[in-house]
Amino acid sequence: MKIRIKGNSIRYRLTKSEVATFCDVGFYEEQTEFKEYIFKYVLRSKENISHLEADFKNDTIIMYLPEKDKLVWKKSDRVGFQHTMALEKGKELFLLLEKDFVCLDETIEDQSDNYPNPLMDKKEV
Repeated sequence: MKIRIKGNSIRYRLTKSEVATFCDVGFYEEQTEFKEYIFKYVLRSKENISHLEADFKNDTIIMYLPEKDKLVWKKSDRVGFQHTMALEKGKELFLLLEKDFVCLDETIEDQSDNYPNPLMDKKEV
């Protein structure tokens, strides 16, 4: 699972096997270790919500996907989910959860478990 944070926006991108694991068990976690701390980012399913939500507790970002969406995401063509979460004092947090596609440009990153990019057929040879 990849995470991108910019200002008040958080994006998670999951490979095929990560989506499958999440949809099967309702939970997926990654972590980055530092000298004295561990930063975690978690995707968890949650009942009784209608859109993405997020929280930050104990050095961990937790993004919540509605349980009903978790049940169908793995087998659907749906790329992802997004929601702008209202915060205090009129602020907002933009949340984006997506399937990770193979990049169209050259990269040294292992992409063997990524979803096929739908734009591959349109790429000029």
